[in-house]
Formats: sequence, C-alpha cells, structure tokens
Amino acid sequence: MTDLPAAGVDRIRVLIADDHALFRRGLIMVLEAEPDIEVVAEAQDGTEVIGKAEEFVPDVLLMDVRMPKLNGIEAARAIRESVPSAKIVMLTVSDEEDDLFDAIKAGANGYLLKEISIEEVADAIRSVVQGQSLISPSMASKLLNEFNTLAKQADEKPRLQAPRLTTRELEVLKLVAQGMSNRDVAEALFIAENTVKNHVRNILEKLQLHSRMEAVVYAVREKILDIN
Repeated sequence: MTDLPAAGVDRIRVLIADDHALFRRGLIMVLEAEPDIEVVAEAQDGTEVIGKAEEFVPDVLLMDVRMPKLNGIEAARAIRESVPSAKIVMLTVSDEEDDLFDAIKAGANGYLLKEISIEEVADAIRSVVQGQSLISPSMASKLLNEFNTLAKQADEKPRLQAPRLTTRELEVLKLVAQGMSNRDVAEALFIAENTVKNHVRNILEKLQLHSRMEAVVYAVREKILDIN
C-alpha cells in the first residue's frame, strides 16, 4: 500500500477490460483500495472498451488479449489512435509468442500474465505511468529470442534508411533493451532520470512509435541497434 497522494495530485485513472466478470470485480476491489488509483470504467469485450476509452480517457488500460467481438490487440491498436495518451497493459493468460509480439506492435506498454498476484497489478500501473515498460519474466525470454532472430535476419538484408539517433539515444535504447528502468539507465549513464525520459520521448518521436518495447524491436529489425 502506498502513502496517500499529496493534496491536489490526481489519482491514476484506470479502465479494466476483461470478459470474466468475477476477475474484473476482484481487480476493481483491490485497485480501489489503493489511495492513488481510481477505476473509472470497465468493459467486457473489445468493442466496448474502445468506446469506454474514448469516453473516459483513462491514464491506464488493463486489457485481456482474448475477448469477444474484438480481441484486445485489435482494440489496443484502435485505442492507440483515438486515445494516444493512454498507457496500455495487456493482462492475460495467453503466453503465446504471437500475442506478445502483436501486442507490442499494437503499442502496448506492458504484457503481464495473470499468474502475477492481483496485488502486484497496482505497482505495475504506477510503473507504466512513470514511463516504464513491463513484461512478465517468462515472456521476456521469448522477446529476447525474437530480438536475436531479428538481428540474424537483419544481417541477411541490406540496411534500410532509418531516422538518425544520436549516440546518447542509442546508448539509452540499448539499456532499455536490457530491461532497465529509467532510474537504472540514469545511474548507468550518470545522467538525471528526467534526461533519460527526454531521450526516450525523442527516440519514440523520431521512430514514430508508441512504446519503449516497440522501439527496441524496430531498432533491432532495422539494424540500428546491436543487442549482443
């Protein structure tokens, strides 16, 4: 449990999308007990969550991958366009590699398996609001394997023209690829955490991408980052 937010500080507004009503209810009860988090809406399918996101403009969406009418990845893609300020975290039982990669491409800021304790979700919400990307450890190894595959494929094709990143931006991106938080990157490079945040924002703007994980995948694929 965190300390009460300072006076005048807005709570983190969360929208939950899951087709299992009991899971939604349990998650809402746990999150509403947190003084810095407010659940503003819930949805039971992919179509409904798009409308709710546009109506409530939440700070964070917790969304299942497998939902009726429209799956979470398709919904995430639509929400990324209509509510670009929202952070999207996939909270799912799916440990399929394709779902993980498609979620990243859709602009998800995190991919967590429901094997984590429900109490850990609040910390995950705070982390993505602070600019971090989250991924369950068991899925992280699959993502690294994909990076290695992309790197090998890149060696077999000519280098494409890509937006120019500065030396410092490449240093930041490489550390992000290793799973470091903004604070860890700042300590490693002996710079301020706010400076790291600025670098990450500039990287995403230059690459026209939405999330840190998506930027790493892009950089490896386009041969502008070597993760070895």
